[in-house]
Amino acid sequence: MNIDVDAARSFVTTHGRLLERRRFDWLLDGGPADGVVDALDGYRNEDGGYGWGLEPDLRSPESQPAAAMHALEVLAEVGPEISRRSVELCDWLDAHSRPDGGMPLALTVTEPTGCASFWVDADAESSSLQMTTQVAANAHLVARHDEAVRDHPWLNQATEWCLGVIGGLHEAPLAHELLFAVRFLDAAAGVEPEAQTLLDRLWRFVSEDGVIPVQGGAEGEALRPLDLAPRPDGPVRHMFRDGVIDGELRRLADAQQADGGWTVDFPSASPAASLEWRAYTTVSAVSLLHGPRAQKI
Repeated sequence: MNIDVDAARSFVTTHGRLLERRRFDWLLDGGPADGVVDALDGYRNEDGGYGWGLEPDLRSPESQPAAAMHALEVLAEVGPEISRRSVELCDWLDAHSRPDGGMPLALTVTEPTGCASFWVDADAESSSLQMTTQVAANAHLVARHDEAVRDHPWLNQATEWCLGVIGGLHEAPLAHELLFAVRFLDAAAGVEPEAQTLLDRLWRFVSEDGVIPVQGGAEGEALRPLDLAPRPDGPVRHMFRDGVIDGELRRLADAQQADGGWTVDFPSASPAASLEWRAYTTVSAVSLLHGPRAQKI
């Protein structure tokens, strides 16, 4: 894929957090996985959870479900390296799940400075389909190389909750709920017998081109096929008609900016978050287009 990897590296070096620099180094330059996990530890709390702005628009220090999702994403990425942090984080998730087995969108925010209002105003008492599916999806990816996560009671109960709620959907969920429900089923397929059946049913809410407008978002904000199916070896990739994914990969490559980075189409809560999201998105784009698991077209 025709992208300027050196320019992307320069952008991440200039504007990215240490975590994205370490991820880029591991993905593209053969850097150590330990360096990625060490950088991730900077966002870890003593309770086993993560906070401190690991989710760029949620800069409060306390541990949060959204930060857990990002931490599991990183721990899945560096697999098959196994870190004790994965099980410690599952313990934290178990302790902060709702009685029904789901996770709230956010826990109470202790320091709202630099935080997006939807995090500050989130319902901390009710289980969220969006949050539970995105956290459980990444945990299932970690579980592929870490049997302690695979067998953890939190993942089992979260999985059962997600399958039950997705199975009860009779109308299209909100865009991000749909996104992460699809990702959850993509990650759980092959482990949970219901996953493919539920994915087939959920797919009726996805348009033929795979573009899902975000209602209430910024002008032009939308989720796209590579958001739904970032993994080339997942079943969701095969649910798009021929040519869609290849076209999206070319579109993504063409979106590299003159400064070497990629942009996002949603607003950030702070200038720092804006740059952090761009660096995060740049690492993700380079991984999709040029990383060790990139699809060759």
